[in-house]
Amino acid sequence: MNTAPKLPVTQTKIVTLENAAALGLAAALILGLASCADPTTTANAQNPTAGSIEGQGTVSYNTAPEQDRIRSTKDKKLAANVPALIAHDGKLTVATSAGSVPLTFHASDNSTLIGTETDIAQLVADKLGLELDLKLTSWENWPLQTDSGAVEVVFSNVGINTERIKKYDFASYRAAYMGFEAKKDFAGNVAGAKDISGKKVSVGAGTNQEKILIAWNKELTESGKTPAELAYYSSDADTILALSSGRVDLNFAPYPTTVYREHTRDDTKVVGKINAGWPNETLVAATSKRGNGLAEPISEAINSLIEEGSYAKVLDRWGLSEEAIPTSNAVTKENYTGN
Repeated sequence: MNTAPKLPVTQTKIVTLENAAALGLAAALILGLASCADPTTTANAQNPTAGSIEGQGTVSYNTAPEQDRIRSTKDKKLAANVPALIAHDGKLTVATSAGSVPLTFHASDNSTLIGTETDIAQLVADKLGLELDLKLTSWENWPLQTDSGAVEVVFSNVGINTERIKKYDFASYRAAYMGFEAKKDFAGNVAGAKDISGKKVSVGAGTNQEKILIAWNKELTESGKTPAELAYYSSDADTILALSSGRVDLNFAPYPTTVYREHTRDDTKVVGKINAGWPNETLVAATSKRGNGLAEPISEAINSLIEEGSYAKVLDRWGLSEEAIPTSNAVTKENYTGN
């Protein structure tokens, strides 16, 4: 079995400024299970009404229900490794949470689930010789759905952390980054604490992004420099309005969402990319109930998809090639080395 990398915690939950202090404490209590990052609250994108969205860069987002999804073929050897209790009905039952472009969101018919998470789940099901059975769940409910056996695995931007590893097994499939975005006329890039000194930065309360900014502000204060002013908004729409109107200098959010906005808007751009596990590293992983035997075959399937090229095609399709990983690891309590 592969050795797992160090993988700490990430979460996103946007709240109002007035409630930030109170909810920050509550968020700390639930951070272990419901984090990294909540895709339904990080983007809150409106459902597209056209069949595709032309990006300002090189990515054209296909939002039609007829996806012409990239597919793979069954590997009999890998399929034989799927536990009998999972394989008996010929289906791979997958939970995902909609609301974040381009991770998982509703197509232009307001019904079909599309995005990177559903595409990767489809490829894995193909490789294991199973029919993909997608189940839409809220971000808060995926642990309950997994614990109860209602779903067999979760593909929903879930990261590995010390709390989850006690209850779940993982198969990594994507890097996890946070992105700084700014108006088009913003000068410079953000790579560390010095780059946010004196800036006003919007961020979700109780999130790992906020934890990073607080740590950076401490570093700035201790070095005699002006810390950043953190701003909180009740919705993603309000956040982007504040950014585009100049009320904040920067927004710190999950990288896939910032990339999507850069590709589809003409007033924002990505000016920094930080590992979501800063100062360490983290990965996004398929999440299954501890001991159900799925982590290893899913990891092997992902490695096969990486080798054949279909994995890269999916990430390229959604503008996330920067989050590709060279190898998938099965991560369990027994080999977890995070902190």
